[in-house]
Amino acid sequence: MIWGNRMTMTEDASLQADTARALRQSLLRRGMEPLGALGARAHKLDAALADLARHGDAAHRRAVQRLRDQLAALEPAVTLLGQVKSGKTTLVNAMSGWADLLPSDVNPWTSVVTSLHLRPDMAEGTSRAAFTFFGADEWDRLMAKGGKLGELADRAGAAGELQRIREQIEAMRDASRRHLGRRFELLLGQTHDYGYFDKNLVERYICLGDLYSPGDAGMASADQGRFADITRSADLFLHAPALPVPLCLRDTPGVNDTFMMREQVTLQALRDSQVCVVVLSAHQALTAVDMGVIRMISTLRARDLVIFVNRIDELSDPATQVPEIRDSIAATLKARGGPEDAQIVFGSAYWATRVLANQINAMPDASRDALMSWAAARLGPGDHDEDAAGMIWTLSGLPDLYAALSARIAEGPGHEALSRIARAAMNLASGLRLAQSVKVSATGEGSLPDPARIDHDLAGLAAARRTELEDALARGLDTFRTRATRAHDNFLDRATQSLIRHLEVNGRTPSWHYDPMGLRLLLRSAHTVFATQSRGAAQAAFDAVAEDIAGLYARAFGAAVDGLTIAAPQSPEPAAPITLGQTIALDFKDSWWTGWWQRTRGYRAFTDSFRAMIGAETGAILSELTEDQARTLHEGLLRQFDDFVTGQRDAIAGIARSAAEGEGGLRAAISWSGANGAAQDLAQTMEHLSDCAA
Repeated sequence: MIWGNRMTMTEDASLQADTARALRQSLLRRGMEPLGALGARAHKLDAALADLARHGDAAHRRAVQRLRDQLAALEPAVTLLGQVKSGKTTLVNAMSGWADLLPSDVNPWTSVVTSLHLRPDMAEGTSRAAFTFFGADEWDRLMAKGGKLGELADRAGAAGELQRIREQIEAMRDASRRHLGRRFELLLGQTHDYGYFDKNLVERYICLGDLYSPGDAGMASADQGRFADITRSADLFLHAPALPVPLCLRDTPGVNDTFMMREQVTLQALRDSQVCVVVLSAHQALTAVDMGVIRMISTLRARDLVIFVNRIDELSDPATQVPEIRDSIAATLKARGGPEDAQIVFGSAYWATRVLANQINAMPDASRDALMSWAAARLGPGDHDEDAAGMIWTLSGLPDLYAALSARIAEGPGHEALSRIARAAMNLASGLRLAQSVKVSATGEGSLPDPARIDHDLAGLAAARRTELEDALARGLDTFRTRATRAHDNFLDRATQSLIRHLEVNGRTPSWHYDPMGLRLLLRSAHTVFATQSRGAAQAAFDAVAEDIAGLYARAFGAAVDGLTIAAPQSPEPAAPITLGQTIALDFKDSWWTGWWQRTRGYRAFTDSFRAMIGAETGAILSELTEDQARTLHEGLLRQFDDFVTGQRDAIAGIARSAAEGEGGLRAAISWSGANGAAQDLAQTMEHLSDCAA
């Protein structure tokens, strides 16, 4: 009897777990309808690619497989950005469907970007993790100069500030050596891979090591936080059956960092993402620290951004306060040059995690009161038909957040990626259709075109178009550099004059500030023009070379190519100039001010020194924008041109092989009915690909 009771209890527990899992998946799917449509379109495209692979030779099948691999690797990335204690990690946990996946009760000190790779195609129980450490060059720079802030302090002569930074870094190094011993130098630049992960493993790499020591009574393990000081990034891969497509959620450290290493890593995470979620705290929305967040996102388009105002569970009366907070955020965005049309979503990651953990009855009274206030303002008549978990999930804002993200991903990067792959597949299919046509015509009178001659002609016309593209890109870059340099020089003149006027009016006061927003706006405008012109030049080259190739086909194969279409690739949307969001320190308040002034002799000496200092500070941004980022954009466009031409050369080679095989006996090699059937199948496949590319 006792054994029977135990069996019943086990079965009941299993049933409850299955029910809870089903509820969690149902809740997580809310708001993902656009992603569902994107997933259906991706599935249709993959099926069309599989059909396309049945035609043609081994080289053709390899080309199709490369496209299928690109489709399988599609993983839109969403970066969450905000200050410490805004609730980013709790929100990431809720969005992933796990209430306590990442530790949210401690603040990582180091620059750890944690990426959750949510994969619906992964088998349950096959989670894995990879943790990457800072490289030796990054660590040397941090130790030698104190990171970016240390460089600024050293450049400005802020000896006191620089000494404090160095003391912090020395403490960080000592803690790392204490934890890691002789392994410290050996670990730099390495990656640790695991075939699993759990909360303890994650805490070992991303939580503040200095918070723990072997003597701490409450410490779960002496290994906790062991590698945190030198961990640069963490990648966690887990099964996510609720998602219709793979998705990457990036949890970034807070922007309010002492020596700004976090800022640099966060900026890189933004460059690698398609959508950004700025997480603000409702009870202190848009504090002085959040201005750094506004600065970072000022380069983003409204469609690339969602603002999530978190922790409304801590408001005394959300129904009244939320509209006030919304108006305040909108006014600040407008005043600070941020994206004015950005969508703002209000919610509580805490409420969402209580639903996921099945602990809605354990919320404190203040949170319950806020929930009731928000329910009165937020829920409509139909919402009250749900159970408590469903209503709280709605009030948490997660469905609205996922709806906003899903729409942006489906309409933007998701659509662009699928269209690009479909258009490339259509070119492969067009080549196959031409190959079939050439096979048939080869049984009649006349000689076959020389494959070597065709390849030579194609290489020549492609080289000419590529040279034209390179020249157009170079001219655009020269214009961009001239415009950006002029804006930078004018900024230096204005900033220097502002400081001199400050001294003339206020004397040697210990505080002066100059807002670099004007420089950011001018550089952003110059970059926008440059990126648009570069993209236009590339598209013109793509269209021109596609037309040239179509003409080459016509000259080589005549009537056999009647109806052939060659889809030119679409030039991609240029990446936002994220580098414009990094810190420009023009705020002097330390005791170094008086000392520096005393070392100068007259306004002229002061002006020259000041201009050189600010030029060095802002020149790095100018260089990265006009050199590194411009080069990356142009290399990507040229690579896209080369890939398109390479694909066309492969297609022509396949056509030549098919034509050669068909000469002198095609009727005996394949039946006409079989050939016609293959042509019909290919035509249907092309129709499907055309739908996917639309």
